Amino acid sequence: MTDGPLSGVLVADFSRILAGPYATMLLADLGADVIKVEGPRGDDTRTWTPPARGSTSTYYLGVNRGKRSIALDLRDDGDARLARELARRADVLVENFRPGGLAKYGLDHAAVAAANPGVVYASISGFGSGAGARVPGYDLMVQAMSGLMSLTGEPDGPPYRAGISVFDVMAGNHAVIGVLAALRHRDATGRGQHVEVNLMSSALTGLVNQSSAYVAGDVVPFRMGNAHPSVFPYEPLPTADHELIVAAANDGQFRKLCEVLGIPEVADDPRFERNADRTARREELRPLLVERLVTRGADEWFALLVEAGVPSGPINTIDGGFAVAERFGLEPVVVVGEGERAVPTTRHPIRFSETPAGYALPPPELDEHGAELRKWLEGGSHA
Repeated sequence: MTDGPLSGVLVADFSRILAGPYATMLLADLGADVIKVEGPRGDDTRTWTPPARGSTSTYYLGVNRGKRSIALDLRDDGDARLARELARRADVLVENFRPGGLAKYGLDHAAVAAANPGVVYASISGFGSGAGARVPGYDLMVQAMSGLMSLTGEPDGPPYRAGISVFDVMAGNHAVIGVLAALRHRDATGRGQHVEVNLMSSALTGLVNQSSAYVAGDVVPFRMGNAHPSVFPYEPLPTADHELIVAAANDGQFRKLCEVLGIPEVADDPRFERNADRTARREELRPLLVERLVTRGADEWFALLVEAGVPSGPINTIDGGFAVAERFGLEPVVVVGEGERAVPTTRHPIRFSETPAGYALPPPELDEHGAELRKWLEGGSHA
């Protein structure tokens, strides 16, 4: 399909909703030929509106570029046979059915690997294929059950979910890592393998310092609003107009912050000499910083602090985030497809000096490539 780093890799995408489609979209960006297998009614996210672009859900558009679509009803013997043939030809198969859910169609790992020993078979579930196999895997559930929601919100307020399905995205990234590592192993040995990713494990590793606080320090952390448990200042602080993120995470940055604010003596105060001191005495230090910050607006302080090398930033809405990325030359939006099918989408996050990501195909309509793919799977010309 393209000359990207994964050119020549055929991916059979039996996933839907978010974690799997996000993973396969990233693989498609890198040159893999991704065939999206959908049921007769299509991926659920096709109907998740509002918002929409025309009649198509922007949710679906956001994670399905670069793929070809074939609609197969796995309950139909003929369609199930075509699905098995696709799996037999694939280098990679990605699925996020409930563990064991594809066995009745002959599409579980054991059956697919028996016909295709070199396949990298990636399964994404909510809670793994063991005792948690029967528990449905939705991101909101995992945000709650992992402990993330206990960390999100004001100390005296209710728990909150993150603004996106953060663990679906994280699990999708972990699936890509697993697939690439397994392809490397296959290239060296000729053997495929089963790669298993679950949202709960992605969540626990993704909680990083908070997880470590518990497993290594026997501390159960709780929500602190926008404050950081181990660093201060590292939170929004008020200015003359809007709040500004200030993240002076080491002694040098804190000294520069105080110099820009015109209070160098605070950096010399023994009470605030080290990060541990500043964190322990945050309630004493915060008013000293705020007293200066409220004399100017957030944008003015942002310019001064960034010039001095102090991490800071305004709190934007999504449009502001894209504007900042444009300003910094990150070119965050690319267009896939042409003419009426052209769709603006978010750029692949990785830059390659030799094999850049490609954006050849817009998100497919349901069964858009069904005829050509059926002909190919039935033994006709190359698709």
